[in-house]
Amino acid sequence: MARRKLSHEGTLVLDCEGLSKFIGDHEPVVALVAEARRRGMEVVISAPTLIEAVHRKTDKARLSWVLSGLRIVSVGDEEAKAASAMLIDAGLHGHKYAIDAAVAEMALRQRRPVVMITSDVDDMTGLCGERVRLVAV
Repeated sequence: MARRKLSHEGTLVLDCEGLSKFIGDHEPVVALVAEARRRGMEVVISAPTLIEAVHRKTDKARLSWVLSGLRIVSVGDEEAKAASAMLIDAGLHGHKYAIDAAVAEMALRQRRPVVMITSDVDDMTGLCGERVRLVAV
């Protein structure tokens, strides 16, 4: 795997696939999270990401351990309104992209620079533009 440089400080955001791979002990994602922490970056997820990523085969002990090291960011009224506006601006529909919009909106409010581990690079680019550095998994 090519080494990806992360900034000092700032925030690392995990979307559903990023969180799922972290829970699954996927080496490249675990390495990126470890590097982010070494560099003083906070690692965060949006509350809907947790709902999207967990299923009955999820290793509950591993999930608990992973979550103990993350900050889970809530989605309230104002955040939902902002995410809805982002969907409209991007020409996307909430039925399919609601959680992506909530994750993108949350990412844009985090301490800069913001890096996101995602499997939805195209969608997240449409929602975040150049304001969030996207790392594909």
